Amino acid sequence: MSLNKSNDSRLNDIHNWLDTVFKSSDYQLKPASSDASFRRYFRVSHHDKTWILMDAPPAHEDTGPFIDIATFLYVHDINVPKIKAKDAQLGLLLLSDFGNTPYLDELNADREGLLYKPAIDSLITIQQCPLKESLPLYDRALLQQEMMLFPEWFLDKHLGISAPSFLQNTFDILIDSALEQPQVFVHRDYHSRNLMHTVENSPGIIDFQDAVIGPITYDLVSLLRDCYISWPEEKLAQWIHYYLHNAQQKGLLIGVSLEQFTRWFDLMGLQRHIKVLGIFCRLNYRDNKDNYLNDLPLTLHYVQQVSRKYPEFSDLSDFLSHQSKIAEI
Repeated sequence: MSLNKSNDSRLNDIHNWLDTVFKSSDYQLKPASSDASFRRYFRVSHHDKTWILMDAPPAHEDTGPFIDIATFLYVHDINVPKIKAKDAQLGLLLLSDFGNTPYLDELNADREGLLYKPAIDSLITIQQCPLKESLPLYDRALLQQEMMLFPEWFLDKHLGISAPSFLQNTFDILIDSALEQPQVFVHRDYHSRNLMHTVENSPGIIDFQDAVIGPITYDLVSLLRDCYISWPEEKLAQWIHYYLHNAQQKGLLIGVSLEQFTRWFDLMGLQRHIKVLGIFCRLNYRDNKDNYLNDLPLTLHYVQQVSRKYPEFSDLSDFLSHQSKIAEI
């Protein structure tokens, strides 16, 4: 065992539980990663095999959705971690190990096609799954609630700027666009940090516990207009075309034109990135995770790019371009 129990009260529970799972204390436990929530992850080595242990403190996290959705996706042949052992009361899960190579570490101009096409293919397979009734709906209230993080945390808290009066009209247009799309299983964080490059059946898909039933473009725009890495618009156009062609071959989006789909894609991205600007600032000010501020410039660029493209967002585009504090980001 590699970690000192006295440094962390949760480690006592973790070690006691693993002793029971393995019927032995002959294993090694090492930090693997953490995320934007209270969850953290350890790599467990036992004999010649490794697993990932999810530590989700019950006071802050509920492992129920992860267990439920992982089981659902696994049954439908989606490459998600298999659950070896679980204790919902302790907030501990032992999962199959996808390794330590997220897409973000592998993406470059020579390899992106080899990675993105399988990721798009996997996304289409997920979207073909039957709608899971227990999943929340990505409805008007949730879409609105998410975008309100932008004026609260990005404009007010981070920049000290008052929200402009036109903002709700912008939000209404984005919500209407999202709700008119076909509604499917939405991972909600389908991007380069949550897709693992695996030896077999790549990508391995993680961090899906916040899944909802929602707009069909949401996960694609999360993947292609990723807040952690950007690509030229010509490449995005090629991947959008690849997605739409293959989705229609599988019976999705029948009769939807490329023009209509691209508009849905753009506006869904605008909704997502408006929200994420607020989330990144909240992670900094509320949760003391200041590394997310490094990702504000790219996220803001996406918002500016799409708001310039469509006349109905000219107010937003003008507002962003005339704020000196925004220009400094």
